Amino acid sequence: MIQISEVLAALASKRPIFHSEAEFQNALAWEIQQELPNASLRLELPVEVKNQCLHVDIWATTPDEVLAIELKYKTRGLSVLVNGEDFYLKDHSAQDIGRYDILKDVRRLEQITTERRNATGYAILLTNDSAYWTIPTNPHTVYADFRIDDGRTLEGVLDWGVNAGPGTKKDREQPIVLRDKYLVKWEEYSRPSSATYGLFRSLAIKVTQDQEVS
Repeated sequence: MIQISEVLAALASKRPIFHSEAEFQNALAWEIQQELPNASLRLELPVEVKNQCLHVDIWATTPDEVLAIELKYKTRGLSVLVNGEDFYLKDHSAQDIGRYDILKDVRRLEQITTERRNATGYAILLTNDSAYWTIPTNPHTVYADFRIDDGRTLEGVLDWGVNAGPGTKKDREQPIVLRDKYLVKWEEYSRPSSATYGLFRSLAIKVTQDQEVS
């Protein structure tokens, strides 16, 4: 189908930064359409999986394959002028919840690829928050299972630590049970500013039915 790393590199050369997650979603979908001009693309497509409806951020179909993408855009506060355009990024913080949500996306894509042999999924996170890709100073945090620092392997049952409060776990109480094993590999996306949080990196976790560690 496509190499998502090449698609992200092509997108970064045109759009090194985005105002919002919705803008990132639309720009990535357009880049995929450029790479696959004959594909049918849909955004926020409802997909039925085991009697539940999963809304997929980007859904591309060709005669031979389905591409399902879930994406997140998490930012730290940054004000920067890029190509004559002002960007004022919010400070999202709540990295523990952000980690849970991207891994929940991986699990959703596992469910989709289990039922559709010709489907390939990608869970993508684009961020200028280095907390996501670096090892925490405290290895015993309540979100330790959900760490996505560079080089970590994700597998099995991932759950909150015993000291996680109900506010942290609200609407995210269930553990995430991964079918397969994944190696976390971060790539530099862009550096639109030399200021703190001026570096953006991307994580793209590939999900297929016949999974190897990737």
